Amino acid sequence: MTADEVFDDIVDDDLAGRGVSAGKMFGARAIMLDGKAICCLKRAEFGVKLGAGSAAHEKALALPEAVLFDPAGKGRPFKDWVALPASQSEHWPTLAQAAVQAAH
Repeated sequence: MTADEVFDDIVDDDLAGRGVSAGKMFGARAIMLDGKAICCLKRAEFGVKLGAGSAAHEKALALPEAVLFDPAGKGRPFKDWVALPASQSEHWPTLAQAAVQAAH
């Protein structure tokens, strides 16, 4: 499955009925909740807003190749966001659900 297909499944299946919608953020595809981005797909990298210091944030950062999300690629990452490569896409749906919980 491609990164785009995994992302589509998250929006259409995993988060269906949770009040999310597809949108755009940082020039990339995004998952929006109440008009705010909680996840996005940029350069085949899944960015997810979990809240710095939360258990979900720490767990996500512990995954191989996970880093703080830097959407512009200019060395200014967002402290509340974690970026995971496509090689970790099996974790994307669970983290997207955690992002919905964190946003409430």
